[in-house]
Amino acid sequence: MKRSWLIGGLVCLLSAGFLTLLLMYSLPLDFIERSPVQPFFFSHKQHAGANGIPCLYCHRYADKSSLAGIPALSDCRSCHLYISPESPRIKILHEHWNRQEPIAWIRVNSLPDHVYFPHMMHIRAGIDCSACHGDVATMERISRTVSLKMGWCLGCHRQHQASIDCWTCHI
Repeated sequence: MKRSWLIGGLVCLLSAGFLTLLLMYSLPLDFIERSPVQPFFFSHKQHAGANGIPCLYCHRYADKSSLAGIPALSDCRSCHLYISPESPRIKILHEHWNRQEPIAWIRVNSLPDHVYFPHMMHIRAGIDCSACHGDVATMERISRTVSLKMGWCLGCHRQHQASIDCWTCHI
C-alpha cells in the first residue's frame, strides 16, 4: 500500500516537473509587444521602401558595434530641414529638436541580458538584416517577425555553418 502511494506521488511529481519544463520551453523569451505603437510615427515603408534608404544609413553602428543603434534626432533633422519641412509630423520632430528632447522609441527586438548578439559579426558574415528583422521596407509599423528563441538562432547558425558552441552567444 505504501509503495503504491510512493510510486503514484513520484509519477505525479515527475509529470508536474515535465509539464513545467514544457511550458517554459514554449513561452517566448520576452513578453514585449511584437508591434508596439511608437511615441512618434515613423514609416520604414516610406524611408527604406519608397525612398530606398539602406539600413546602415540610419542604423550606422550596426557594422561597427554589437548594437545597431537608433538614429539620433539630429540624423532625422539633417534630412528633414530640406525634405517635407512643413509636414505636420516633421514639425513635431522639429519641436522635439528645439526642446532638446529625444524621442523615446520602444524597443521591438530584444534579447535577455545573458545573450550576446553582435550585429557587426552578422553583417560581416553577409547576413541580410531581413533575416532577423523581416522585410522592414514593407512595414508602416515595425513588428518582430521571428521568435528570437534559442532554437531559432541555432537553426540559423546551422544553416550558415556558424559555431553553435554555447560561448558564442552566451556570456
